[in-house]
Amino acid sequence: MQVFKPVATPGKKRNIRVSFAWLKTDLGLVKQITLETQKDINYRRIARAIDYLAEHFKEQPSLDQVASHVNLSPFHFQRLFADWAGTTPKKFLQYLSADYAKKLLRENDATLGEAACHTGLSGTGRLHDLFVKLEGMTPAEYKEGGRSLLIHYSFAQTPFGGIILASTGRGICYLAFMENEAEALDGLKARFPNAAYVQHTDAFQQSALAVFARSGGMLPPVKLHLKGTAFQLKVWEALLKVPAGGLVTYGTIARRINLPAACRAVGTAVGSNPVSFLIPCHRVIQASGVLGSYRWGSSRKRAIIGWEASNVPHAPGAGL
Repeated sequence: MQVFKPVATPGKKRNIRVSFAWLKTDLGLVKQITLETQKDINYRRIARAIDYLAEHFKEQPSLDQVASHVNLSPFHFQRLFADWAGTTPKKFLQYLSADYAKKLLRENDATLGEAACHTGLSGTGRLHDLFVKLEGMTPAEYKEGGRSLLIHYSFAQTPFGGIILASTGRGICYLAFMENEAEALDGLKARFPNAAYVQHTDAFQQSALAVFARSGGMLPPVKLHLKGTAFQLKVWEALLKVPAGGLVTYGTIARRINLPAACRAVGTAVGSNPVSFLIPCHRVIQASGVLGSYRWGSSRKRAIIGWEASNVPHAPGAGL
């Protein structure tokens, strides 16, 4: 009986090895995309749950009702919410109440002139006062649409959905929440129409992304390089002094920059903030305690305010 032996083809083994390398790379990419998609799905469920709790707070909905609203079992919803917020839905809702907000506003007014530095706050709570440094662009950079700038940009997932993040050679110049990458990039280029662009995550961006982690450790310094008028920069610097877990009104910010009659102009400057979350415009609310509107949606504003309050161990007004 004749026995046939397989004949090795030159280069075949190498081709197989290369194919496995490509497969490993592709699987890694698929895994990364899947994780990012799951983060976005989780945030959307959390946002729907927070909206439901806020709309039905007088009825005190049960855990089963909220879980059903977001199409999850009570067990999985409670675990998802605790992982995301670090607290229970009931406790989270307290941080969004008008009474809690007004209590914070009273405390902030009591510390007017003291840069809102609360001695009990952790490093995370004082993040914007200590770790974020702001530098304005030169008149030429400002007026020429970034003609001399090379801007690195990247996309990332946060606890509050996807973002586009951009930086110059001197710091973060743009951070915006997004639903679509192409539209987000168009928004960035509209702000700096004459700049050169490269998709790349640099050290500035890595430091900024660390702000979204709930690690509790020391955060790296974050540098901002911003396009804005002298008045806008003054308002944004005042916002940096509002600690995580704290809230202020437009009137308070106006008084802190020594322009108490400029509430309307302050509101416009707050709305023009080019670096969402890092400059905490979400911490500005109405004097009545109502959280008010937000460029990136009231649902996201509720989520961010509650998340910050839940994750600052000694936030102002804690224990309400």
